[in-house]
Amino acid sequence: MCSVIRRTKPVQLARALRFRANSEGSCYASADNRHVSPGLRSSTLPLSPGLTAAVRAYCTRMARTEGLFFRQLFERESCTYTYLLADTETKEAVLIDPVLETLNRDVKLVKELGLTLTVAVNTHCHADHITSTGLMKKQLFGLKSAICKHSGATADVLLKEGDKITFGRHCLVARETPGHTDGCMTLVTGDESMAFTGDALLVRGCGRTDFQQGCSKKLYESVHSKIFTLPDSCLIYPAHDYQGQTVSTVGEERKFNPRLTKTLEEFVDIMNNLNLPRPNKIDFAVPANLVCGLHDV
Repeated sequence: MCSVIRRTKPVQLARALRFRANSEGSCYASADNRHVSPGLRSSTLPLSPGLTAAVRAYCTRMARTEGLFFRQLFERESCTYTYLLADTETKEAVLIDPVLETLNRDVKLVKELGLTLTVAVNTHCHADHITSTGLMKKQLFGLKSAICKHSGATADVLLKEGDKITFGRHCLVARETPGHTDGCMTLVTGDESMAFTGDALLVRGCGRTDFQQGCSKKLYESVHSKIFTLPDSCLIYPAHDYQGQTVSTVGEERKFNPRLTKTLEEFVDIMNNLNLPRPNKIDFAVPANLVCGLHDV
């Protein structure tokens, strides 16, 4: 799945995302209010000639794993996080949960950094946005799409429990975490220092279970058996956040998550009484995502 690629000098990024968040899902926030993720650093980045340098909270580093490049990206309309990981030596890379609206941004970033993107993987069949994997494959030679085999979606790679997505010396290990949908996966780095939980586990929350094969009991069991069994220090990176939070840890969520610290019966009752509105894009996002984002786009 991976191949040796040529190296090119990375181009430093200059423009900061600005967004603010409110409780109703309109997600924009000032970059000044972003939190620096645990294990990451705030960076001063040189800009292109003629521009003034700026400082911001910025997830640029390779987290806690030597030789692992990491970048957290944001799509403001659906409040979706997209994650780019790469081996710093081979430049092989993986992209998690790419969004159609940010296709050009993501392709540009991959090219600027001299990376070869081998796999674009979705943590589940999203209902609130269309994935860009299908169109991205047309722009980046050799790119493969991936999703859980239980999602019902088409992709080049259909993942199951324990499967690995390798890139250079690193890998992501698939853990099936159904409950929000049947095809939800959590992707865990090989050293268990980072977990990309999709909609199964959010920062101080979790994905809803009232549509698209949702099952509260199944979600509760998935989180407790597949995510809460990871080390306390493992960083939790969700697919969405609506309050401007960028990251949590397994230890934090096991202790402070207001839903998943309850008993199973209490959790089911909470989830049955959320009374959330139907996602605006579900009627066209789900059919599109079942075919790699290429349905009427």
